[in-house]
Amino acid sequence: MNEFFRTHFGLVVTFLGILLATSIVAYIMDRVSKRFIEKAIKLIKGDPIHYHFLRHFLSGLIYVIGISWAIASVPSLKAIATSLLGAAGILAVAIGLASQNALSNIVSGIFIVIFKPFSINDRLRLRDNKLSGQVEDITLRHTIIRDFENRRIIIPNSVINQEIIINADFADDKICTWFEISVDVRSDIDLVKSILFDEAIKHPLRCDNRTPEDIVNGKPEILVRVIRVDEYGIRVRAWVWAKNSADAFVISCDMFESVKKRFDQAGINVPQLPQIKASKIEEV
Repeated sequence: MNEFFRTHFGLVVTFLGILLATSIVAYIMDRVSKRFIEKAIKLIKGDPIHYHFLRHFLSGLIYVIGISWAIASVPSLKAIATSLLGAAGILAVAIGLASQNALSNIVSGIFIVIFKPFSINDRLRLRDNKLSGQVEDITLRHTIIRDFENRRIIIPNSVINQEIIINADFADDKICTWFEISVDVRSDIDLVKSILFDEAIKHPLRCDNRTPEDIVNGKPEILVRVIRVDEYGIRVRAWVWAKNSADAFVISCDMFESVKKRFDQAGINVPQLPQIKASKIEEV
């Protein structure tokens, strides 16, 4: 055993040295490219999806080249690998089947980068609205989404590439938020609509989505309509436009507070839903 190590010591050192150098080069390249991406995004304010995907692609390429070089530097390993691949065709089939999923994820990642159904920082909803969050990164294998509880959802590229996605930031970031509230059936409808209009029109985050033709024709910036009258009260809805989903959420929260205060001043009541009494289960 000692004689074996003395004979092959140089090959072992070369093999381990190439692997170590590969890891160091990949780490340095990843750190440098990450800083370059951050600076490039700040300067050009463009889409970072290409940079992130290229960064992961180069890291993977460095590891493939380094490991291949390490194997080729050891004649015995090279001979064993060649003989195994040449003698056992079943091994090649097994490797192909094992790597099919990995190749599918890589190809799907390339399609995502080319066709851009979503990009970094886009807000997505998928899986029948059960999953939602902001795209944080797109690697060779998977897409990372940070949900609104700051958890990470990791989805293989081949899976998300076939999903039906709701992208809040695709093409146009503007969004129309629906502000709905119910009031007592005895309330003054005109006063209720006026309060909703006033609170929406004075919000600093709302935006005017009317066309010049709409403005000429006198179309109001905020539409307020009664959408339902039933035993639970009068349901009133205001359509408010915002520049993105985040602003729309803030507008909705602020309006619930300001409208409630205005209702209290005007003596307008919000109806209470009927309470369902739990039945008592008696032991037999």
